[in-house]
Amino acid sequence: MSSPCIGKIRAGDVTPNRARGGEVRVLLSPRTAQASSGFLGTLTLDPGESTREHYHPYSEEFLYLVSGSVLLHLENQSERLEPGDAVLVPKYHRHRLVNNGAEAASVVFCCSPLAPKPELGHVDTDGGENSGAGAAAARETTR
Repeated sequence: MSSPCIGKIRAGDVTPNRARGGEVRVLLSPRTAQASSGFLGTLTLDPGESTREHYHPYSEEFLYLVSGSVLLHLENQSERLEPGDAVLVPKYHRHRLVNNGAEAASVVFCCSPLAPKPELGHVDTDGGENSGAGAAAARETTR
């Protein structure tokens, strides 16, 4: 068995994706770290920003709020998240995050397992397109 290679990824070195609301940076993924079981990233939402409503047909999503305050809309429920709160979003559950606070919110997220194809991992439910530019954003977000 070969020794693992430590590959450090700095958030500031990753190009942010703003296609689905907020600023998403996928840090550890199959493309960046040869991950085989999921991916990890960060989301920054400025006051008044929100993510598009979506679901993941293949993955559970783990959310951890580092700073700020957000409202999580999960199916027909809403829950205020404060720093230190963690939430599991089950597969197929529609969700979105809204920052209606006065300061930027910082979230760490992880999705696992991976979808069989990147474009299948993220489905917008609020009128977003999963083709063309939308599919490119899905590939960036899911891989």
